[in-house]
Amino acid sequence: MPNAMSRSAVRPNPDPLLIDIAEYALSYDVASEIAYDTAYYCLMDTLACAFQALKYPACTKLLGPIVPGATMPGGARVPGTSFELDPVTAAFNIGTMIRWLDFNDTWLAAEWGHPSDNLGGILAVADYVARRDAAHGKQSMTVRDLLTAMIKAHEIQGVLALENSFNRVGLDHVLLVRIASTAVTAAMLGATKDQLINAVSNAWIDGGALRTYRHAPNTGSRKSWAAGDATSRAVRLALIALTGEMGYPSALSAKTWGFQDVLFRGQPVVRPQPFASYVMENVLFKISYPAEFHAQTAVEAAMTLHPQVVGRLDRIERIEIETQEPGVRIIDKTGPLANPADRDHCIQYMVAVPLIFGRLRADDYEDTVARDPRIDALRAKMRVRENPTFTQEYYDPDKRYIGNAVQIFFEDGTATDRVAIDYPLGHRRRRAEAIPVLVQKFEDAVSAHFSPKQTEAIKTTFADRSKLECLSIPELMACLVKN
Repeated sequence: MPNAMSRSAVRPNPDPLLIDIAEYALSYDVASEIAYDTAYYCLMDTLACAFQALKYPACTKLLGPIVPGATMPGGARVPGTSFELDPVTAAFNIGTMIRWLDFNDTWLAAEWGHPSDNLGGILAVADYVARRDAAHGKQSMTVRDLLTAMIKAHEIQGVLALENSFNRVGLDHVLLVRIASTAVTAAMLGATKDQLINAVSNAWIDGGALRTYRHAPNTGSRKSWAAGDATSRAVRLALIALTGEMGYPSALSAKTWGFQDVLFRGQPVVRPQPFASYVMENVLFKISYPAEFHAQTAVEAAMTLHPQVVGRLDRIERIEIETQEPGVRIIDKTGPLANPADRDHCIQYMVAVPLIFGRLRADDYEDTVARDPRIDALRAKMRVRENPTFTQEYYDPDKRYIGNAVQIFFEDGTATDRVAIDYPLGHRRRRAEAIPVLVQKFEDAVSAHFSPKQTEAIKTTFADRSKLECLSIPELMACLVKN
């Protein structure tokens, strides 16, 4: 008689979520032109973030081959550089550049994150596969195919974020970058359904990075390369699966040893709606300010108030900031701020700088600006509290607002107006207003990094979406590497 406590070794069918992800990544036909139009602008915006990051030595020191000389001629190219690397290392490079300045797109739900982080793996694999295929006389992937992959990665990450809060169990949102990038890059590499399920099962088994590098007292620069790490790990897992390496069908649901029991407090990981193109259609662009997204409208409110207070900074008694519950939980921070990563996750800092200077740029998080004693003096006068309406509208699927309000009170008893903003420039409801600013962000980033001749060539390449979509990936990447 078998022990009543023993467990069957019969291998179960794959968890339904693994099947859903695999079938979507391999077979779903994206029909939404709104999604493709948004993905086109998303590609421009994401590349702009990557090019801007190349100004910062803290980022560029992490780029290139993992050890000197480990290049791969004919491999994957890294935009804005001359590197040709294996696709795993290239994915780390591209993903780190994209995320470095906290300026790429955002998705806010029970879990938040930045779906364009997946472009690190997607672009590296696209170039690797296209160049490999071209060498064998096969037709190359096109930019239209690249946009399709972006839409699918956005969707997998974003739909899983709707009702699964990994941050509440201490796991970082880059977990979902690894899941989405694994699925999409495995499909791009030619995985079968079984291979793709195996790859994604291993992505879940990897668990999740701890969020401690995003929060006091440990806030640090890992939060700027964590997504690069996640999307590059995804490419590695996809390549492993293509060798025929096995997967783990109940990676999520296995009692005691599965992801849900070990890391998710026994809760099921749910998919609240079918995968389609909802996330790309509704993604939030960070256009105006390189600031953690829960503070974007607070920064905009502070910019509005700057002319009224810049001459009276020393007479401020207190500053009231109302935000959503996640804003309180993530970026309400007092005390000394140790580094730029600490500062761009502090709502008080992100409000103080525009009140004083009338701006918020990436270099405003650096030590040279942070030394200004007026910043900490204003931070000490700030009070942050949750506004329940902002929280309710943040989670409302028909709104997805990210509201903040700022009001300043002076020692003489006077006060500014209370400036409240429900959603930032990058929100879908302000898309028409935002697109010209997004294009300018892209063109400014290109102009600042490339020669005038190459700048004009890149601008011309991206000016016409229909022509861009017909380009092969090798043609696109040849345009973007540093001459």
